[in-house]
Amino acid sequence: MVTITDIAEALGITPSTVSRALAGSPRVKEETRLAVEKAAEQMGYERNVIASNLRRGRSDMVGIIVPRVNREFFSNVIGGAESILEEAGYRVLICQTHESRDSEIKAIRSLRNNRVAAVIMSHAIEDQDGEHIIETLGKEIPLVQFDRVFHNLPGAKVVGTNFQGAYEATKHLIDNGYRRIGALAGYMTSDAYANRLDGYRKALADSGMEVDESIIFYDTIVRETGYEAGLKAVDLGCDALYSSGDFSALGAVEAVTDRGLSIPRDFGIVGTANEIFTSLMRPTLSSVGQYPYEMGQRAASAFLSGEGEVITIPTKLIVRESSNRNSICQK
Repeated sequence: MVTITDIAEALGITPSTVSRALAGSPRVKEETRLAVEKAAEQMGYERNVIASNLRRGRSDMVGIIVPRVNREFFSNVIGGAESILEEAGYRVLICQTHESRDSEIKAIRSLRNNRVAAVIMSHAIEDQDGEHIIETLGKEIPLVQFDRVFHNLPGAKVVGTNFQGAYEATKHLIDNGYRRIGALAGYMTSDAYANRLDGYRKALADSGMEVDESIIFYDTIVRETGYEAGLKAVDLGCDALYSSGDFSALGAVEAVTDRGLSIPRDFGIVGTANEIFTSLMRPTLSSVGQYPYEMGQRAASAFLSGEGEVITIPTKLIVRESSNRNSICQK
């Protein structure tokens, strides 16, 4: 590995001059800086980022922690945050937890050891509370949470209107004539899922409909559990489902179809997140859109400006074939 000393010996100058030149110090003459940069490139010098961060006590890196990078929602959040951070001179370091609390702790510890300038994160579904986040990260590194947040932790929190989105989705199903509407409720350890379930309950109550606990299916956020819940929902006489996620809704669509029912004529389904496949599948899936790119931008901007409050991004119900029974009946 080429070192600063190697470059210094090649140019006949001191290692400290090379170090200052590579750091862009005004104390180094322009011609010397250019010569050092050229030699460093030709010799294949790679800057020791970790050592540099230790000396400065901070870095130009911002850590982003997400449950899964292969979800369009989270990848769009990353893209939105990156668009703001790069313009401000920062780079991003992405970690995924696969919904594991232990993996989340390891990711936070790694980012802290690399002296990142900030951490932007959405917590793992295994988390019961956020105490371990601050214990691991410390109080010196700014924290910005998005989507899944713990309100007792410091720093800005960027969230969607989860209650309202679920309320509108459920009300839409009611308006389309569905009368026994179940819910794929997700995990109640996340306030995002809990708020969506509250919105579902309120929409039923406001319409004079009973909330039947037997057709609320918890811990359903992936395709497989959505499929299992979909089969149970049909067997329990449901004619519709509100899903707190699109992947579980996808599984429910497959289950309902396997039971021989027609969507939306016999059964209606609305998901959440507006993943890219929702407009490609057949029937197309109605979903509550969350605007993740904007969420990522706002999270990055909150770090840069030092904001510490709750920032709300409105959701929007996107009606497609899977729930639009009125349009079918009118034909």
